[in-house]
Amino acid sequence: MSAPFWNSAARGWRTDRIRGVSAFHENLPGYQRTRLVEVPALAAELGVGRVVVKEESSRLGLPAFKMLGAVYAISRALSARFGEPDRALSLEELRRAIAAHGPVELFAATDGNHGRAVAHTARLLGLPARIWFPDTLTGEAKDAIAGENAQTVELALAYDEVVAAAARAAHEAGESALLIQDTAWPGYQDIPQWIVDGYSTLFVEADAQLAELGIDRVDLVAVPVGVGSLAQAAVRHYRSTAAPRKVPPVVLSVEAAAAPAIVTSLHADRPVSVPTGRTVMSGLNCGTPSEIAWPILHAGLDAAVTVEEDEAINAAHALQSAGIDSGPCGAATLPGVRALLTRTPARDALEQDSTVLLLSTEGRAANPLSETR
Repeated sequence: MSAPFWNSAARGWRTDRIRGVSAFHENLPGYQRTRLVEVPALAAELGVGRVVVKEESSRLGLPAFKMLGAVYAISRALSARFGEPDRALSLEELRRAIAAHGPVELFAATDGNHGRAVAHTARLLGLPARIWFPDTLTGEAKDAIAGENAQTVELALAYDEVVAAAARAAHEAGESALLIQDTAWPGYQDIPQWIVDGYSTLFVEADAQLAELGIDRVDLVAVPVGVGSLAQAAVRHYRSTAAPRKVPPVVLSVEAAAAPAIVTSLHADRPVSVPTGRTVMSGLNCGTPSEIAWPILHAGLDAAVTVEEDEAINAAHALQSAGIDSGPCGAATLPGVRALLTRTPARDALEQDSTVLLLSTEGRAANPLSETR
């Protein structure tokens, strides 16, 4: 397990807020807000006022939050290709543009949920998709991607190398290909940024739902982290100059102990790549921070911890007992908060009436827990 990280200056940093994306999602067929569930038993355990869980077990037809980023980025990228670079065309508008201009094949690498979201969006648009993934992916996740009518490519490589293979294949395919990747590198930043922008809808929903519960502030937000894109969206939202609170919440990054890229980079004070191993938290099994996420996380992330396999598994069962459908990636936020609150700076930043928001980013259908785990 990597040593926890704490940045006492992070809550004083400010940036601009992502705006206007939620209206795009609200106009998609089948859109509805995901649940925000209060769990008093966890509040009592953690010694805080309230604990709420944003449950992303059913998002636009899929069992994980990734559709928010994938469908928005695909719309922006295709809109730009079809002569509308400054807006996201609706799915119906995109279908008409595709009929007029000809099809595009979508390419992506994934450690599970992102690839399925890209393939699902491609199917909605009548486009072909080719999805790369490592052989460590669960059988259920592989079948789910193939079930979206995508062509799949399985490689006995670490996730970072699978990303590189997908990028090479898209380049070799030429103008007919469009790479939709949720991590950035030099020369490839627009689409990853649009994916991050898409995630902003999750936080807009959570703000409204907290208000409906009579909660006027959130004091700690725990985010599961792979390459850092969702955490980037969280920091942008809660460190915004438009945020109403003078003292914004603590934002916590939670990684799998087998893939501690963000916490390792924070300790090194620079982005570094780490070797990764097998983990039940397959969606977090990433070895390199996204290039566009790193500056935001370096400046505005308060804390970072890692969690072990058994902690994530036990947390998934605990959340299930509370009526929350959570896979191990999303459930990892619970042991992450437990670990953080043993640290004096974090405990001192919270009060007995504090509100903790856990982001549960996938349901069991996305990443099932077998009885042998």
